[in-house]
Amino acid sequence: MQKTITARHFDLTDEMRERAESEMDSLTRYFENIISAELVLDLERHLHKAELRVKVYNHSITGTGETDDMYNSISVSVDKVKGQLKKYKGKLKDKRPEEISEVINELTRPQTDVDEIDQ
Repeated sequence: MQKTITARHFDLTDEMRERAESEMDSLTRYFENIISAELVLDLERHLHKAELRVKVYNHSITGTGETDDMYNSISVSVDKVKGQLKKYKGKLKDKRPEEISEVINELTRPQTDVDEIDQ
């Protein structure tokens, strides 16, 4: 997963970068095939904003957190994206074709001959 972290209107500390990266890494527990994750941290007066955009296949998921603390904003945005990833993964599972074992069982089930039915 390609990760990008951008800070606007303030200097990003090493501790904050490490925390953000670990939060972004935790997303792979919910969906393995994440292409990229982009986190934009913004400071507007006393409001701390974190916007996380995650790209999966041909789908883009966005979560935004606005609190009075940047660490909490990061956590809120990641939690929102986790919920959306779970929902997206559920939709993908619902669209999956039948399980291979079900298809194999159907094909190997003994079939009645036409002669037996006619009698």
